[in-house]
Parts: sequence; structure tokens; C-alpha cells
Amino acid sequence: MKCVYGKVVQVHDGGRGVTFLDFCEDYRKCPFVVVVFARDLKRVGDVRYLQGKQIEVHGKIQEYDGRAEIILSRYQQLRGDAARIPPLPKDYDVERRGNYRAGTFSRPNTGKPSRKRNKAPVTIEDPSSTGNDE
Repeated sequence: MKCVYGKVVQVHDGGRGVTFLDFCEDYRKCPFVVVVFARDLKRVGDVRYLQGKQIEVHGKIQEYDGRAEIILSRYQQLRGDAARIPPLPKDYDVERRGNYRAGTFSRPNTGKPSRKRNKAPVTIEDPSSTGNDE
């Protein structure tokens, strides 16, 4: 585990729900980046609040596409003021890159339909016509 300390100059969406924390004005020339995947955003929090702040991030430094990076997958990797970022808003849509939606209606999953055997139909007879006419 390594620690990187620096000012987050820009937080931007790289497409497909991947968020990058850049430490340089031109991210293409920056030798280091912090990556947050969409599946991890709920565990990390609202990383947009880190823009312009000094952060300390802990993790394994890996090389990807010619740059060093740390993958931020949980908020415990952040230290100091950066560790106090708020959670994502409940209506934040990670898959749509921050667009908000009210929600979607979906039917509850009932599982497989049951295969009940049909029983003989039940008939309702008129109790006054029991055949005991006297």
C-alpha cells in the first residue's frame, strides 16, 4: 500500500460510469490518476466534492495505459478532510453519469410461476332443491 497526497484539480467522467480524479490541468499529460468505477461510487461517496481539495489516498499503485493509478473502491482509502465526503444522493444514477431520475417502476420478482394442478370444478347447488320434496 502506498499513499499519494495532492490537490485534485479536476473530477471528470470518463464514460461508462468511470470517474477520474486528476491532479493536473491536462489529464492526458498527468503521470498519476485516481480511478473510481461506477460499482464503487456508493461505497466511496460523492467524489465531486473532492475537486479543488488536498487529498490523501491509500492503495496499490498500478500502471494502466502508461500512467500510474490508484483504484479508489471504498472511502476508507481516503484520509483527512477527504474522508468526510458526503454519500451519493439517493436519486443519483451512476449508470447515467450523474443524471438524476425519480425512479422506475418495476414489478416485484415473484419467481417462477407455480404449476398448480387443476382440480375438478366445484359447483354450487341450490340448498332448497335437495331432492327431498314432500
